[in-house]
Amino acid sequence: MTLDPARQKSVLRQVLLWNLALFAGLGAAGWMADSSALLANAVDNGSDAAVYLLSYLAIDRRPAWKRGAAAVSGVMLLLFAVAVMADVVRRWLYGAEPLGPVMMGLALVAAAINLWCLVLLRRMRSDDVNMKAAETFSFNDFVSNGGVIVAGALVLWLGSSWPDLVAGALIAVVASLGGIEILRSVREEAKTG
Repeated sequence: MTLDPARQKSVLRQVLLWNLALFAGLGAAGWMADSSALLANAVDNGSDAAVYLLSYLAIDRRPAWKRGAAAVSGVMLLLFAVAVMADVVRRWLYGAEPLGPVMMGLALVAAAINLWCLVLLRRMRSDDVNMKAAETFSFNDFVSNGGVIVAGALVLWLGSSWPDLVAGALIAVVASLGGIEILRSVREEAKTG
């Protein structure tokens, strides 16, 4: 289904701004709370913002440009996953003392924002590869936020950092699966287009 480019741009602009806000807020809080999971969420939202910007710029472009923008999005997710895993390993080796209540509170706020972004994107029901990529990103974020909430509760209950590290690693896995799915969609569209 082809949608009005102005409507697509409006929705992408909204989710871009929300994700930039999450990147800044979760990044600062993750650093202060010594949480790998919150920092992973922040970096994820930052890469999402870049993807939404690429998708925004691709709306009025040719299909090959759109596929290229979506491919960059998929590769960015895979690179993000590698960076998050490196941070998890670093924190496992050198230690961390994450703050469970901060993790849960911020992940709850981020989940609400990501759910709103997902609703906005799903209302559009577009076959455009970039809009599908944007939807994948928002869904992955929402799932990741749930994992951070659970990890925060476990950190609080157990007094240990391992749930935070596991959540960070799982966020990296979800991101890599999303990146692979986006790249697969780009390849399939290139074959049929």
